[in-house]
Amino acid sequence: MSNLHTEAEQKVLNAVPGANSGVSGPAPAAPQPNRRVLVVAGLVALAALAGGGRMWYRSHYFVETENAYVTGHVHPVSSRIAGVVTRVMIEDNQLVHEGDVIAELDPFDQRTKVEQIEAQIATTEQQVGQSDAQIAQVQAQASAAAAQVAQSEAQLVRARQDAERFGQLYNSQMKAVSKAELDAANAGRASAVADLAARRDSAAAAKANIGAATAARDVLKAQIKVLRVQLKDAQQQLAYNQIVAPVTGRIGKRAVEVGQRVQPGQQLTAIVQDNVWVTANFKETQLADLRTGQPVKVTIDAIPGKTLVGQVESFSPASGAQFALLPADNATGNFTKIVQRVPVKIVFKPEDVKALGGRLVPGMSALAEVEVNRGEPAAANVAQK
Repeated sequence: MSNLHTEAEQKVLNAVPGANSGVSGPAPAAPQPNRRVLVVAGLVALAALAGGGRMWYRSHYFVETENAYVTGHVHPVSSRIAGVVTRVMIEDNQLVHEGDVIAELDPFDQRTKVEQIEAQIATTEQQVGQSDAQIAQVQAQASAAAAQVAQSEAQLVRARQDAERFGQLYNSQMKAVSKAELDAANAGRASAVADLAARRDSAAAAKANIGAATAARDVLKAQIKVLRVQLKDAQQQLAYNQIVAPVTGRIGKRAVEVGQRVQPGQQLTAIVQDNVWVTANFKETQLADLRTGQPVKVTIDAIPGKTLVGQVESFSPASGAQFALLPADNATGNFTKIVQRVPVKIVFKPEDVKALGGRLVPGMSALAEVEVNRGEPAAANVAQK
């Protein structure tokens, strides 16, 4: 047993350092920190400090948005009349000028209508000439009727005089003429009165015929005016067979081919003008420092490395949500506050846009950045005044 205890104690002493020598050794040294770790930590802290400073600096002196797009005037070109396309004079992306013919339609139907109306006008003008001749004839008849009235009046005067003379020669005291002669004189006077009345009625009828013929001629002249208006419209419809460019620009979205039958209002192509601008949708919380006339740095995604300088021209009269097809109704009680965005129009100098050679087109994405809190530019001051 004593041997077993002695061997166990010897193993314990061997396991403890310095137990056999009986002398205590020096304490182990504390681990030294790694200098590389300290350098990395310092660099991380400096980077975080620099990043935080940059974020504060940019948030205080710059306002930017990636919700910006290039916008321009896109003019749809459509046909005003129905017809079959006979010629197409444009190609995709082609430059056209205002008034250039884009396509032509078959003019047969419109030309036929023009010729038909011209024939109606010629026929009606001949009828007007006939009416003029008829009026002249009726006027001559009226003049003859007036002369006959005058003749009848003279005969009536003579008949009255004869009747008065015969009446004086045949009375109770004197019978210088016979009773038959007196009766004939009275009958002649009555006949003259009746003839004068008939002549006057004939003259009135002749005058009425003049009025009727004149009215008929006026109706024909009015019909000519109506036909001339219809002819003008038909000629205009004939001119619509040539579809022309309304503005100067480049062709886009070409959708017309020879042989195609088009309807009025059907879009055949679109013309995009060169004068473009940027619509930047800033948050409503960013508008406090924006002013009209402020310079804006614009970066186009399709033109990397190129920074354009524009200026704020105007602000939208309402947020984008107000122009949506279904605006949000916040009066229902189910309300969630969302930061709205307001479109801001940013324009460029024409020479800057021209220098890009047509590379700046509507629909491109952009990044707009405005420097604020550094004093308002002179343009903004002038705009505010």
